[in-house]
Amino acid sequence: MASSHSSSPVPQSNSSDAFFKKEMDVAKRFRPVQSLPDVCPKEPTGDPSNLSDSPSLVADQHRWTIYHSKVNLPAALNDPRLAKRESDFFTKTWGVDFVDTEVTPSFYLPQITKEHFALYQQEITPREKVHERCRNICPPKDTFDRTLLHTHDKSRTDLEQVPKIFMKPDFALEDSLTFNAVLPWSHFSTAGGKGNRDAASSKLLQEKLSHYLDIVEVNIAHQISLRSEAFFHAMTSQHELQDYLRKTSQAVKLLREKISKIDKVMCEGSLRVLRLSLTRNNCIKAYNKLKLMATVHQTQPTVQLLLSTSEFVGALDLIATTQEVLQQELQGIHSFRHLGSQLCELEKLIDKMMIAEFSTYARNDLNRPLEDDCQILEEERLVSLVFGLLKQRNLNFYEIYGDEMIITAKNIIKQCVVNTVSQIEEIDTEVVVKLADQIRMMNFPQWFDLLKDIFSKFTIFLKRIKATLNTIRSVVLLVLDKNQRTRDLEDTLQKHSVKDSTVDTEVAYLTHEGMFISDAFGEADLPPVAADTTSQRNTSPNSEPCSSDSVSEPECTTDSSSSKEQTSSSVTPGGVEMMISDDMKLTELELGRLANNIQELLYNASDICHDRSVKFLMARAKGGFLEKLNSNEFVTLSRLMEGFILDTEQICGRKSMSLRGALQSQANKFVNRFHEERKTKLSLLLDNERWKQAEVPAEFQDLVDSVSDGRISLPEKKTTATEERKPTEFLIVEGQKYATVGTVLLLIRIILEYCQCVDNIPSITTDMLTRLSDLLKYFNSRSCQLVLGAGALQVVGLKTITTKNLALSSRCLQLIVHYIPIIRAHFEARLQPKQFSMLRHFDHITKDYHDHIAEISAKLVAIMDSLFDKLLSKYEVKAPVPSACFRNICKQMAKMHEAIYDLLPEEQTQMLFLRINASYKLHLKRQLAHLNVVNDGGPQNGLVTSDVAFYTGNLQALKGLNNLDLNMAEIWEQKR
Repeated sequence: MASSHSSSPVPQSNSSDAFFKKEMDVAKRFRPVQSLPDVCPKEPTGDPSNLSDSPSLVADQHRWTIYHSKVNLPAALNDPRLAKRESDFFTKTWGVDFVDTEVTPSFYLPQITKEHFALYQQEITPREKVHERCRNICPPKDTFDRTLLHTHDKSRTDLEQVPKIFMKPDFALEDSLTFNAVLPWSHFSTAGGKGNRDAASSKLLQEKLSHYLDIVEVNIAHQISLRSEAFFHAMTSQHELQDYLRKTSQAVKLLREKISKIDKVMCEGSLRVLRLSLTRNNCIKAYNKLKLMATVHQTQPTVQLLLSTSEFVGALDLIATTQEVLQQELQGIHSFRHLGSQLCELEKLIDKMMIAEFSTYARNDLNRPLEDDCQILEEERLVSLVFGLLKQRNLNFYEIYGDEMIITAKNIIKQCVVNTVSQIEEIDTEVVVKLADQIRMMNFPQWFDLLKDIFSKFTIFLKRIKATLNTIRSVVLLVLDKNQRTRDLEDTLQKHSVKDSTVDTEVAYLTHEGMFISDAFGEADLPPVAADTTSQRNTSPNSEPCSSDSVSEPECTTDSSSSKEQTSSSVTPGGVEMMISDDMKLTELELGRLANNIQELLYNASDICHDRSVKFLMARAKGGFLEKLNSNEFVTLSRLMEGFILDTEQICGRKSMSLRGALQSQANKFVNRFHEERKTKLSLLLDNERWKQAEVPAEFQDLVDSVSDGRISLPEKKTTATEERKPTEFLIVEGQKYATVGTVLLLIRIILEYCQCVDNIPSITTDMLTRLSDLLKYFNSRSCQLVLGAGALQVVGLKTITTKNLALSSRCLQLIVHYIPIIRAHFEARLQPKQFSMLRHFDHITKDYHDHIAEISAKLVAIMDSLFDKLLSKYEVKAPVPSACFRNICKQMAKMHEAIYDLLPEEQTQMLFLRINASYKLHLKRQLAHLNVVNDGGPQNGLVTSDVAFYTGNLQALKGLNNLDLNMAEIWEQKR
């Protein structure tokens, strides 16, 4: 109990200094004992040095201290359960080197040597010597009294007489075993005349117990006597302790009264203001939280209402907002624990509903009547659906539209066939059930009208698809543009993040009045968006609510500003305005790929229409129907198909090759048939041609005139004035007369048919060029066989090939050669630059024709050459003059001139007769040399000169040859 004086004294006034001195003396005499820990945290009492550092049971009850440890290292190493101590406790885990490793000296601890203890040894050595001297002089007292030892041994011997049962700590007579052991029942038995003996044993037992009691009391008295001095000292100090506690209680009471007054005057009001302010803020937060919970509670009914009006985007936005609120501001609310999963299921349901709705929209859009309008069906509904699908990252919705396009394209052709067949009485739909068979029963005008109707429906169909897909693509591009602008804005904000964070911190500190500074800084550390959200939910303490159902004015302002930041308005090309929020979590790559896929879907629509048209075309092409069409019908069909192809390319912006390929295939078959028909026709004409000059009908002259005017086309239907005009003898081409045969006139018309076919069907230009080249080559080779090769003698039955036939053939070839450059230019204008190499065919043909003309001219000269050789070989220089030979030669020359003059131009006639004259001079010169007639002025020379003068006069007298330079002096041998 003496240890209780170690409590810390309470500060008092100066008048009580003596008291403190006395207490300090007492503290010196008694060993201080550690005080028990206080159960309450210490409060400040004005002196920081008097604050207790003892642990608090309230503040430190959950903190781990060394007192919580159950096993320490010595206990682990000295485990009594082990037979021997483990010497490899560390080495078996961390290796042999663990124990032997040298520990590096610490840099923070100095190296201690003997020199450090030198001063201490100098000071303590004298004291130790004095201590040893005193101990030798005054030996220690034997404080252990032998009498006490003897008394102690005696007490122990007496105590050993007392049974051990009385010394047990759990000794209790209530226990039956204990009671029977102390008081056996055998001593109290009254049976069978043993009463006196039992009474004696009971008395003996009582005396024994009394003896035990005396022994215990003597020992207790002995122990009290041993400790009596300490006991009386404790009783004496108890009065002093009571006085000390009374003064301490008075000091504590006075201090508490002062603290109570200070609390009432300085703290209670301010703390009450702070408490009320925080209470008000908490009430406002609770009110806003309840309002928010009420709003969230209405989410599902509101979503159902939006879905009933197909407002999928609004429903998804509401679900996303609610999910965000549940995860952030209403997290942990027990009543909303299932709402998140319910909203997720509802979102999945909306996904399915949007896909079904988009499928229905696509079906309705594509299957509505194909009238001449391409307006978008319910554009606002389409934009809402597409935006909702993008929001849910459902990027394959365009495939639904693609599938509907295929089905609709089939139905369009089927419906057109049914409508056309129903108007044709010749087709019995009950007998002919299949649509393909019904199509094959149509004639060309009926089938052509059906095809025209299908193409017109497909054109409207593609325009409608383009308008719809453009709207979808515009939505995707608007979202992509919004993402790009958002990314640019984020990059700009990131550059100024340091400055913005500083400003936000200052504003947060200034606007959070009535709150702790740590709270203000805590909210300032939030991101700007999070700070806005917090400011929406928490109002300022100084602001008053607008009404009982509304929050403060700053909150309303923040809501409106944040909504402006989170959404932006965009307008589609159709004029539909939509709001794009910031939660579109689509990457630019995904949006770009989706836009390309939608554009590709438009190309696929064109391919689908072309493929269905090809199948329709092939269904009718069975049995060679298209190959049997005449030129006008095929040209009409080709123009219709080319027009449709161009329309689809203009609508979709890309070429589709299926229909163009089918047209090319049919065009190739048509070209083959077209060429074979005309080649056969030309062959029949040549085989029946008698090579006589034919009259030129007026229509052929008009045809030639139109070509001269630059119009390479067949004439329209004959007019009455043309039919009344008489045929002419010659064909006038650019002022020149051409004598022709009927075959060549028809050949010119056939050539123009080829050219016009190229104009009508541009895709067959190269094939037509090849076929026309073949036709011209065939005419050249066949005419050569018939005229120069004398094939006409057997084919037609001519008696002989006359010079007139040869001249007429040459003139016909010249007419064709005149038109070859025109034909070449016509084809060149319609060929691609890489195909210009094909024009070399015309160069080869022109060369072949010129060679043929030259061969005919050589043949004419050869005829006269053989005549000159025959006549001049018999020439004799004698009278009469002119000789018979020269008369015969002049006669043959006149016949030749008569035969060719009207057929060949004057220049060609002159050139031909110059060549004939050269042959004549060569033969005459050879004959004169043979006859040894020289230009010596003799009689023979005179006769020859007279004959030559006769020849010259007769030749120059022929029409067109009067100015011909004959140069007859060359017949004489030049003198050496």
